[in-house]
This record gives sequence, structure tokens and C-alpha cells, in this order.
Amino acid sequence: MITRTRLAAGACALLAALAAGMAFPAGASAGEPTGEDAPKVDLVLDVSGSMRTRDIDGGTRMAAAKQAFNEVLDATPEEVQLGIRTLGADYPGDDRKTGCKDTAQLYPVGPLDRTEAKTAVATLAPTGWTPIGPALLKAADDLDGGDGSKRIVLISDGEDTCAPLDPCEVAREIAAKGIGLTIDTLGLVPNTKMRRQLSCIAEATGGTYTSVEHTDELTDKVNQLVDRAADPVVTPVATEGADACAKAPTLKSGLYTDREEFGQQRWYRVDVEPGQELRASVSVGADRAVNPSYGVLLRAVTVHGREIVRGEAAGNGRTDVLSTGLRYPKAESDEDGAAAEAVCLQVTNSFSVASGVKTTPGLPLELTVDVVDGPGDSDDVAAFGLGRGWWLLGLLVLVGFVAGLLWGWLSRWRFAIWRTN
Repeated sequence: MITRTRLAAGACALLAALAAGMAFPAGASAGEPTGEDAPKVDLVLDVSGSMRTRDIDGGTRMAAAKQAFNEVLDATPEEVQLGIRTLGADYPGDDRKTGCKDTAQLYPVGPLDRTEAKTAVATLAPTGWTPIGPALLKAADDLDGGDGSKRIVLISDGEDTCAPLDPCEVAREIAAKGIGLTIDTLGLVPNTKMRRQLSCIAEATGGTYTSVEHTDELTDKVNQLVDRAADPVVTPVATEGADACAKAPTLKSGLYTDREEFGQQRWYRVDVEPGQELRASVSVGADRAVNPSYGVLLRAVTVHGREIVRGEAAGNGRTDVLSTGLRYPKAESDEDGAAAEAVCLQVTNSFSVASGVKTTPGLPLELTVDVVDGPGDSDDVAAFGLGRGWWLLGLLVLVGFVAGLLWGWLSRWRFAIWRTN
């Protein structure tokens, strides 16, 4: 069941990605990569006392982190602005209030001087507490400004020791700001509680969590994340849906983000010309603990409320993002200069939370809208069912029929020879 769910989710994601890649028009549209600002990465390293533990390739966790950092600094692409922040590196005492403020910028985010950055890393020694939440808040400030990609890579060997400032809630607050910042987490020799916390931090911002137990694994993963920051990204455009179609914002082709309250609906409008096709998909993320049964519905309706087409998906708590999509081809018109049709998109969710879980802000919503040339009778298989697939199906039936006749004839011939002998 789990495999089928994951395969279905992967297939939906792939189809959405292909649709987005093929369908955006050549002109400027919402959500296109701008490439104006350099990508930024802030490496946040846990330097708490537990990093003295000798359980990674015969050496300490701190030694493994230093070696990995040196190799990553050598391999960092020139276009990436990189910084290093520490947590638990300076205060060795027992005062919790002071220890939970122990985070500092070791190397500022900016053009990389490899020698200077390596020298700074060499001075680190395992010292104090593990204030992950405060460090993430400061790291977000380190990356403030600009429209390029922003990524925090957190490396830690233990859970946060500065509650009630929950680092998972901090990550959700960062995601709610809509600044396009992703947090990836790496756990050194993790336990169950730490794995749960670091996974929650990453999932809240669309990042990844990885457990590592060897120095080369740590080096490879951090290198991958830094390189990923240099890849062109599509920055979603923030929009605000309405509670009715008549008040909804009109969207062009692009990628949009919004927030939707629990159990509520959001409306958007898209103009579709005769001969064009509307392709839309929506993803709603559970960025906090939700009850295990939920669903997402995406409907295309006319301005008068008549449903045109719908897409829906249901979840059972095994995934944190639920996606669905739809397609609506508008027929050609015999009239010259026929007006575009205003299509209303309605997004509804049935997520719910247990008592005590915050319901504000609403759940993060990502909406992809593509308006492309409609399908033709000869170039779009989806326009007429199996399309060219009928020829293949007919050929397979014919081959099977002939093979059956030959097999039957050979069987009877062999049987006749056996009887004769």
C-alpha cells in the first residue's frame, strides 16, 4: 500500500513537472526564474559539547565536520555566496539562558574567500548548548534580501536544548514569511528524537533530512546541497485567493503561492481563449501535525457556478503534501474575435488538527496555472483516448491470434507423430 501511494504521488509530481516545463509560454510570466541575484547558502554547524564524541570513522564528530567543511569550501561554485554560522561554540557554562543565546556568524554570507573561511573553521572546538531554534532565526536574517535562492544547511548531532522555542515552529514561521528560504538538515549518528525534530524542520520549508554516519557521506551531501543552490529556480509569486469567484484575482500562466485556512476554500480566475487549454495543479502542504485523514479538491467552474472538470486527492497521513490537477480544453469558435471565457478555480481542503495545534497561518498552497494552445486531432494523444495506441493494440491482437494458430497446429502435429511412433 505504501509503495503504491508513493508511486502514485511520484507519478503525479512528474506529470505536473512535465506540464510546467512544456506549457509555460515564451513570454514573461509569473514564477519564472530571474537569475538577477546570486544564490546564498548559510552552513549552520552544531559545535555543542556532544560533538566531542568519537564515533565517526574513528574520530570525533567535530573532526568529521571540519574535514567535510574544508572539502565543501574547495568545491563551492564561484557564483554561490556562502556563509557559516555556529551554535553552541562560545559559552561553556551551565546557565541555560546564556547558553541558549550562543549562536554566532563565523563567516558572513558573501563572496567566498576559501582561505579565510577554512581558517575560521579550524578554530572551532566543541563547547556548549544546542540552541537550534535561535540559530535558525539568526541564519534567516543572514540570508535576508535579494531574490535569488536561499538555503540553510543545518548539521547537528542532537536535538535542541532550548525549549520552549521549538525549532520546528521556528521553521514554520520562516516558511510563512514567503521569502523562498529552504532548510536542509543533516543528523550525525541520529537517535529517534533528533531524527523526528530535524525531519520536521526540513519538511516545514520543503527541504530534505539526511542521516550521516561517515565523513565522506557528510561531505557528499553538503556538496550536493550547495550545488543545488546554484541551480536556476522558479520563484513562486505570492497571491491571495478570494472566498468567492466574483472577487477572485485573475491569474496568468505561472507558479503561485497562497495560504488556505483549515477546511476553507480559495478562488482564482483564469481567462481561456477559444482553442486554448487550461492546465492547473495544486499542492497543499501539512506544515504542522494534522489528523491522518484529509483531502484536496480542485474544481474548474464557470462564472455561473456550473462545474466543468475537477481533480481530487485523498491522504491518510503518510505524506506531508497532497496534490491534484485538471485539464480543460476550450473548443475553437467559428466567430472571429470570440471573447475569452473566465474560468474559476476553486481549491478546497479537508485538513484538520487536534486541539492545541495552531491553525494560523493557514496551510501553504502552491498553484500552477498553464494556458497553452489546445490539443489537435493529430498531435495530442489525449484528444482522442488511446490515439495511436489503438494501432499498437490491434497489432498485438493480430500477432497473438496468429501465434495461437501456429502453436495449436504444431501441438497437433507433434501429437500425431507421437501416436504414430
